[in-house]
Amino acid sequence: MSDAPVPAPPPPAEVVIGVDCGTTAAKVSAFGLCAPANGMPWRHTAVREYPLLHPSPGWAVQQPDVLITAVFAALTDVVAACHGARVLALSLSSAMHGLIGLDSGMRALTPLVTWADSRAAEQAAALKADGVAPLLLHRSGTPVHSMSPLTKLLWFRAHEPALFVQVRYWIGLKDRLVWALTGVLATELSCASGTGLLDVSTGDWSAETLALAGVEASQLPPVLDTTAALGLGKAPAAQVGLPVTTPVVLGAGDGPLGNLGTGAIGDGVAGLSIGTSGAIRTIIPKPEVDADAGLFCYALTRDAWALGGAISNGGSVLRWAGDVFGPQQHQATGRPDDAAVLALATSIPPGSDGLVALPYLMAERAPLWDPTLAGAFLGVRAGHTRGHFVRAGIEGVAQQLWTILARLDRVTPISEVRATGGVFRSALWRQILADVLDRPVTVTDGAEGSALGAAALGLVGIGRAPDPAAALAMLRPDDVAGAAAPATRPDPAVSAVYADARSRIPALVASYATVAALFE
Repeated sequence: MSDAPVPAPPPPAEVVIGVDCGTTAAKVSAFGLCAPANGMPWRHTAVREYPLLHPSPGWAVQQPDVLITAVFAALTDVVAACHGARVLALSLSSAMHGLIGLDSGMRALTPLVTWADSRAAEQAAALKADGVAPLLLHRSGTPVHSMSPLTKLLWFRAHEPALFVQVRYWIGLKDRLVWALTGVLATELSCASGTGLLDVSTGDWSAETLALAGVEASQLPPVLDTTAALGLGKAPAAQVGLPVTTPVVLGAGDGPLGNLGTGAIGDGVAGLSIGTSGAIRTIIPKPEVDADAGLFCYALTRDAWALGGAISNGGSVLRWAGDVFGPQQHQATGRPDDAAVLALATSIPPGSDGLVALPYLMAERAPLWDPTLAGAFLGVRAGHTRGHFVRAGIEGVAQQLWTILARLDRVTPISEVRATGGVFRSALWRQILADVLDRPVTVTDGAEGSALGAAALGLVGIGRAPDPAAALAMLRPDDVAGAAAPATRPDPAVSAVYADARSRIPALVASYATVAALFE
């Protein structure tokens, strides 16, 4: 057997580029359409990171131009790496729920107020108290929560009225990216369905909800299909090295595209992603919203909708636990090494010897959608060590995802979970998720995630594929499942331990009522 290195795949003749502008980084990936070499299609990815700023308690904002600069830098690198291959299209993905106010010259009057910003908690609570929250969820598919642009608009209207009346356009992150690339003010159905301002029955802005928010339809971008294509503008084309009018397919939100990119688009399959936050979603053919279930419903296309829920506290919980409970800080990074933190948790038995974490470090979302909830450890005893707290934090994230999966099961039974995210490099994370969810968890190698989903949708947008599934097969002829690791299967005995832990949470919480009475 030869030990010679396997040669790198040659550059393809044609590529499609997925552009994913996320919460902490811009990730741009080119995918070749040529036949795969050595079993793996050609691809190239460039990443540019940027900060999430917290200028006041509960605020989480970014400077839009910083994000756009990062996208252009990554895109320029990727185009250069294509070595003259024909770029069929750019197709876009972005984080959802952001809000930017612009003047008539398209200059930003506000920062990008991200999904993680909880300043509008009071406005969300008022909508719930008024009894209109279920109607708004049913109409828009977006739960009433401080993450949504609807509640952010109400906050600006109440707290910055002078600025509110100065704003000519209210847009999202995707819309700012579309403008930068094409010079056209437009949004698409997916990101629009995450604003709280859309009527999913019509696919257009809801007049009733706009009146509630105090804005006009003319202040919002027109809503186009996620497969709609515009032409790349002259200046951005010259900057990144592409021909003018290269198609720019609007694409969708990063969550629905994450399902597509990992192949989680079939019946009974849920896509699970964990980064800073986390989410679990399944694809259904039409909008379906159950206000009591606490699930969102966002578009992938007009015929495919992502039903699910997002949690605000995912991998960030391990980062926090490592900072608080972890071993000595690493000299190079100034914080504990993740592997050392996970080693603490690995030595602790499932269920953390009765320690339960409610990991609400940031304003939590599904399924309660209550940004006022604070995190807690329940059942703390003297025998609990640092490792117990770390493991309980991971288990708490998994249990929160279980609450969403249980609600998805009511709509369509879920038999398989396809997962993506850096945390799944850890065998501990994989096994805890499988045991808590009591489902096989297949971790895909789709590091490009939403960018791959965007690229697939781009092929549909330019007419090179009839539907998203066929497009994905063109980009991954070996199939996403074929390149995935073997499924991590639940241990029935351990799943029973976690089910018991869930059943004890109500009693643990209720036991503090007597303590609360002492302070009345």
